[in-house]
Amino acid sequence: MNIVVNEELKAYIDPLTPEEHEALERSILTEGCRDALVLWGDVLVDGHNRYGICQKHGLPFQTVQNTRFKTIEDVHLWMIDQHLGRRSISDFLRGVLALRKKDIVDERRARALAETARPDDDGAPFDADTPAAESPAESTAALPPPAPLSSREAIARAARLSSNQVVMIEKIQKQAAPELVAAVKSGVISINTAAAVASLPAEEQVSAANAGKDELRQAAKRVREARRKPREASAESDTADQPAGQQLDAVQMLERRVAELTAENDGLRRQVAELRAQLATAGSL
Repeated sequence: MNIVVNEELKAYIDPLTPEEHEALERSILTEGCRDALVLWGDVLVDGHNRYGICQKHGLPFQTVQNTRFKTIEDVHLWMIDQHLGRRSISDFLRGVLALRKKDIVDERRARALAETARPDDDGAPFDADTPAAESPAESTAALPPPAPLSSREAIARAARLSSNQVVMIEKIQKQAAPELVAAVKSGVISINTAAAVASLPAEEQVSAANAGKDELRQAAKRVREARRKPREASAESDTADQPAGQQLDAVQMLERRVAELTAENDGLRRQVAELRAQLATAGSL
């Protein structure tokens, strides 16, 4: 059997850690390769680690063709959905995959709209995703179009994350140095810590990442404190900038409330004193 390993597809999803790979190898050596490898023609789509282990030890394996793939985008979307459905992947990787899915879906829909707006020679809309020679039966067998991920909330649902986590992962992808990305991927630091450190200049990110987990946490703490101080100063400034009349009104209201509470307290004290006097009189009878 001629199986082609496409390096781009192999690297499309982050590789297993050495520990995860060793665990998979032990499992296959003990129980055999239970899950079939997924192929698109001769191209291996799913099962690169299993295939490598079976080749290494001369073990048998099964394959299955996915005939619904029409384009490389179909393959990418299928791979993303397969991994999003697994529990073992990290929150960071789930967010990255969901954002990657959004980009593919957006590009596909934009292309479809552009092609629909351009009539073909017969005046009918032309669909670039459907080959001219494709039969109706083949068309119905194609993968259904994925649901749009038009908001951060939709992306968060697809990744089983919060919207805030999605925002932080976007920031890490755009601003983080490779060393910082490696730290959050490996689980050395949290998404929250990585997003904070990503605010720093690249050389500071690299320095903190090279210094290890404790320094990354300290760097994140410094970033948060630096953000907090301007907010506190702004709040104080807002109060100080209020017109004198408004400040005076606020003081007068406070004084009036204090007076009301004082009067209420005095009334309660009088009632307690009267009750005690009544009890003393009743006891002497």
